[in-house]
Amino acid sequence: MKNRAAVVIIGGGINGVSIAYNLAKAGVKDVIVLEKKFLAYGATGRCGAGVRQQWGTKQNCILSRESVKIFENIKDELKVDIDIEFKQKGYLLLAFTEKEWNQFHKNVQLQNSLGINSKLLSPQEAKEIVPFLNTEKLLGAAYYEKDGHANPFLTTLAYAKAAEKLGVKIYKGVEVFDIHVKEGKIKGVYTNHGYIATEKIVNAAGGWSQEIGKMVGVDLPVYSERHEILATEPVNEILGPMVMSFSYNIYCQQTPHGSFVMGYGPKETSKSMRSTWQFLETMAKKVTYLLPPTKNLRVVRQWAGYYNISPDRQPIVSSCNEVEGFYMAIGFSGHGFMLAPAVGVIMKDIILGNKLTWDVVLDIGRFERNEIIKEPSVV
Repeated sequence: MKNRAAVVIIGGGINGVSIAYNLAKAGVKDVIVLEKKFLAYGATGRCGAGVRQQWGTKQNCILSRESVKIFENIKDELKVDIDIEFKQKGYLLLAFTEKEWNQFHKNVQLQNSLGINSKLLSPQEAKEIVPFLNTEKLLGAAYYEKDGHANPFLTTLAYAKAAEKLGVKIYKGVEVFDIHVKEGKIKGVYTNHGYIATEKIVNAAGGWSQEIGKMVGVDLPVYSERHEILATEPVNEILGPMVMSFSYNIYCQQTPHGSFVMGYGPKETSKSMRSTWQFLETMAKKVTYLLPPTKNLRVVRQWAGYYNISPDRQPIVSSCNEVEGFYMAIGFSGHGFMLAPAVGVIMKDIILGNKLTWDVVLDIGRFERNEIIKEPSVV
């Protein structure tokens, strides 16, 4: 393992390798990615794999819009012959409360102003898109056909391969024990495979990002919340878009291979990554009510992972005022995979001191400045 680097990135998920790729593409030499297990071990490999542009804040809309452009042209961008299985069959968002329906009107207006051509639908129009949808109590829906799904493992692999082709070193099975800070500046990182001298560290550790922050003496305003997901046996395609409701608390989609992937937001926090029978029972009740044909599907596996959550449910992509050379891409609140292509570009800009490629304000200082606009559209 190399003992010196220009930039060390902690975390081998999609954001870690996206940042590494973009730095290397910009000409930065000696970039290292450290992953304590294997690529996509954390939230990336445990996510629902959805990619949507229907958000309620400008920042998330811009990041997702630009990320989708990259997803659509990933082979040309990365110059790696890996099919990330990106499909664009839309997201159908369902409103069951007046509050949610009113928010959808605001969201669609914002999205349309930013070039995201989403639209509002009546219950009957929603049923035309998903004929077996239970529209009982449904007030309306929002839909955008260019939302979709991609394979998180293959996408992470594609970014990793592209980064390595540009000289990035990715070390798996390397765990960070401590970070060397002297006179308020990053000096290096201690790992189970030795010390690496560096003046720049990126915290892209997801569910473990708070622990990384403590290593440099910074209390990061994020916490990790345990979420579960299940997958079914593959069947012939019957569901095109991702079906999601924030008030009913559910998301469900059918992957290109035919399996259904689904989940909902919990009401408890835990550091366990074990799955539970309680989730399976509740999930089955939720999805079979909303999408009745799913009652005939057999579950083949379920798993748990972490949402690393910020106070406003928007990511923190930022430098750190307290410690020079410490950067962070954290707090994605369950949406890190779909935002990663654009986040890699933004973090590259921040590290190199460039003007930001897009007009987004995601620095950690926004919380002290009370410039908080909470993202309303999360499960």
